[in-house]
Amino acid sequence: MATHQKHSRNTSIRAAAAAVLTLAAPVWLAACGGGGGGGSASPPPPPPPTSGPVWAQGSFEPASNFVNRCEVVRTGVDIEGNRFPDVQGSALLERFWLRSWTNETYLWNTEVTDRNPANYANRLDYFDVLRTFAQTASGKDKDDFHFSEPTEDYLAARNAAPTATYGASYVAFSTTPPRDFRIRYTVPNSPASTVVAGQANLERGSRILRINGIDLVNSNSQSDIDQLNAALFPETAGLTNSFTVQDADGFTRTVSLTSVNLSAKPVNRTAIIETGTNPNGRGTKVGYILFNTFSPFSSEREIYEAMLQMQAEGVSDLVLDLRYNGGGLLAVASQLSYMVAGNARTQNQTFERLRFNAAAGNRNPVTGQTNNPVPFYTQGLDFSLASGTPLPSLNLPRVFVLSTAGTCSASEAVINGLRGINVEVILIGNTTCGKPYGFYPTDNCGETYYTIQFQGVNNTGFGDYADGFIPNNSPASFGVRLPGCQVADDFSRELGDPAERLLAAAISYRGSLACPSAAVAEAGRTSVQLSARALEDSVFNFPTPSPIEQNRDMTMPGDR
Repeated sequence: MATHQKHSRNTSIRAAAAAVLTLAAPVWLAACGGGGGGGSASPPPPPPPTSGPVWAQGSFEPASNFVNRCEVVRTGVDIEGNRFPDVQGSALLERFWLRSWTNETYLWNTEVTDRNPANYANRLDYFDVLRTFAQTASGKDKDDFHFSEPTEDYLAARNAAPTATYGASYVAFSTTPPRDFRIRYTVPNSPASTVVAGQANLERGSRILRINGIDLVNSNSQSDIDQLNAALFPETAGLTNSFTVQDADGFTRTVSLTSVNLSAKPVNRTAIIETGTNPNGRGTKVGYILFNTFSPFSSEREIYEAMLQMQAEGVSDLVLDLRYNGGGLLAVASQLSYMVAGNARTQNQTFERLRFNAAAGNRNPVTGQTNNPVPFYTQGLDFSLASGTPLPSLNLPRVFVLSTAGTCSASEAVINGLRGINVEVILIGNTTCGKPYGFYPTDNCGETYYTIQFQGVNNTGFGDYADGFIPNNSPASFGVRLPGCQVADDFSRELGDPAERLLAAAISYRGSLACPSAAVAEAGRTSVQLSARALEDSVFNFPTPSPIEQNRDMTMPGDR
């Protein structure tokens, strides 16, 4: 488990010293001549040598002047076999690179206050303030997505490096007594999903009561908290712990789990649901795909295989469960959208066009290339599916998307991209996160930075959904309304169960075009799930998802 704390806009920011513009001392001084009064003055001592570039407000050298000039130089190659480009530099040069790079590539570069890099103790504190502090109409930060992480963590995440786990994702409704930790979902073929005596070790909605006999619900002993953390979030494979859980039906049982090293599983499960009804002349088969991330690279092959299954079964409608999908590779989002819509609807159309800052013109300021639109990709791109492999397609005029506030970035790009070619998107669940923005993850001296560099707009030029997409019957005041129904996330049944409330609402809406009653839509709610921010502030070590899993990542196979 990485011990480096990921940095974001939520990181505590030291108060910046007031920036005062002064003239730099010249690098030479004329020697003074003799003075009056019968004596002569000694020449002044030479000025100290300059220790780096001098800041002048509003004047920026090219970022290329400072790139890879590092205080600590890496040697050798990274896990992908690429040699480190570092040369000896300094911490100040790293901060000057951040300043110029932000000015060149940040979407809202004119809204960033130009602060003297020399006034900051380290690169991460400086990066934290290199963003806009403006807000959307609803009052949330316009840039709520400013991150950095160690490059080794970024590379491990995008290459799906295995980590120790039981294969269970937790959700917290309370991190203070009486605590309420439940199972959000389990990973197929993991210790958590292993069936013992006809029942999986852990099930969606199961509440964790005790671990190794320690009361997770009520204990406040620091020793107990430390042991609970070690058991909940194992750092190595091979650790065995005893979990006492209360299932959604109220039954209490104890299971033994041993941690193993697992890679991320983008497609968690699929199903073919035979509805027995044939609305509006359509077939009776509904396909279901629980797709939890557009990253790592394995997401390309897994969504390809899931869509092959949907095509082979001849589904007439598709439910994409993106309720926990925070984003990832935009190219894979484009591939998925093509596989939903098919060739006739996507041919010669734009999946997403990137809007950069005003100074960029028609140039991509990150790559230096012409800003060409992202097409609907129709073939494998060689992330994990061989380049040129034809993608299957369902040729659907509509798609159902299951959503929550965790549906973000590349997931929203699918919604927006399909709407741009008149594919109807029916939203079942709740308001999406509202992130029409993206970035190119950029390494400098061992830290990978994620700064918003573009806004994505669809084939019609629309991309203004910073307050999210919302189901049509939502009482929310802000957001882009789509056909569909507001329904609370349901922890009483497994994901993919036709009776699970979001999926049941989609199946019902398919025929009736009507939403369930408010009482039915809320019936599965346990309480309010805690936000990622609240989890970070708790005494429990809930893992922070990699930024590549919660963003719009422009990485392409050739970037490896």
